[in-house]
Amino acid sequence: MKLRSIELAVPDPVAAAGFLTDIWGLAPAGERAGTHYLRGSGPDPYLVALEPSDSEWVRSTSFVCSEAELAAIRAAISRAGWPARTVRSDDPGGGHGLLVELPDGTILRFLAGAADVAPIDGFARPSRRVRPVRLTHVVFNATDAEMMADAVENVLAFRVSDRTRGMVFVRCNERHHSTAFARSGLTSLNHVAFEMDDLDAVMRGIGWMRDNGFTPAWGPGRHGPGDNVYAYFIAPFGPVIEYSTAVETLAPDHRVGGPDDWTWPEHRIDQWGVSDKDLAALRCAEERFRCRRDWLPEPLA
Repeated sequence: MKLRSIELAVPDPVAAAGFLTDIWGLAPAGERAGTHYLRGSGPDPYLVALEPSDSEWVRSTSFVCSEAELAAIRAAISRAGWPARTVRSDDPGGGHGLLVELPDGTILRFLAGAADVAPIDGFARPSRRVRPVRLTHVVFNATDAEMMADAVENVLAFRVSDRTRGMVFVRCNERHHSTAFARSGLTSLNHVAFEMDDLDAVMRGIGWMRDNGFTPAWGPGRHGPGDNVYAYFIAPFGPVIEYSTAVETLAPDHRVGGPDDWTWPEHRIDQWGVSDKDLAALRCAEERFRCRRDWLPEPLA
């Protein structure tokens, strides 16, 4: 199983798509019924879908899986009694599967039979521009992060990788985290992280963003859990987005870390300690995109 895409509803998808292609570095992947699809350089048919809406919200976060994995998820959520609906995707890549509501209202979509596409070239050096490869993680705010981590472990067979004072990091494969739940007291989208080719691509991305009037809200830096390099920005259409690279790959015998394993010297909040964090601006952006339950669950066969 792997994380593939996030589907967002926004008041102006044309402007949002323009920023994500012209500045952030994604490539157009088509438009269907007013929804704009944007891809990276990797084989995923799209990473972000932007559909028109009168307000900002998260429609779903999509994972692709095998038929066997989908069958196991179906059986597990049926036993757990979670609201869910069978779906057939009309998005690029197609596929069929389940739309699932987690206990706090977060919506995940699991698709089997979804097709990949041919990779495309990124921006050639010495261009200052960069092109993300894929999504590396989508993080959610949670009113009860431990409850959410237990839920996805017990029902979806995800696994907790690490715990800090701020988050519980969860994986669906060997990569350190495909999602995480922030201990925030509300349910919303925390941020979306885009995988870059390497450290140089992250740094060139920061420079290109600065050239276009966007300074990092946090970064560059290197996290403890996951060991990934990061730079966070606030997109003009609302969400927190991240350039990231080199997230850790875990061995089968990985020991789950606790908050005491991730402590830094005073006034430092990452391994490098070279940048500040705009807490107020990030918090405001992290509260904007909520999950909206606008679909009716149906009994699973």
